[in-house]
Amino acid sequence: QVRLVESGGGSVQAGGSLKLSCLASGYSYNNYCMGWFRQVLGKEREGVANIGGDGNIWYGDSVKGRFTISQDNAKNTLYLQMDSLKPEDTGMYYCAIKGGYCSLLEIEYRYWSPGTQVTVSS
Repeated sequence: QVRLVESGGGSVQAGGSLKLSCLASGYSYNNYCMGWFRQVLGKEREGVANIGGDGNIWYGDSVKGRFTISQDNAKNTLYLQMDSLKPEDTGMYYCAIKGGYCSLLEIEYRYWSPGTQVTVSS
């Protein structure tokens, strides 16, 4: 059974940093993509960043230059380093995994983490 568990959420002042981790277990994809998504209050869930098995990386426009996605395959862990945080980054953050190449479509990600709250105060 595939399981994704994040950690690292919390509260920080604007301009601060947080690092999210997502430990993945139970998957057997030879080729896969892992991504971070977030849901801000009053808005639909959106893609933040993703990374494919081929090393290709995508960032949403609102986080480019501030967030960095990475993964440690030996630890089966996905990371999201979030710097220069803004109040509009406040929301619930999720990691997700899909087989095959990366996609921007949420529906293609089969497995999701429970979510972790990130709160940025002004």
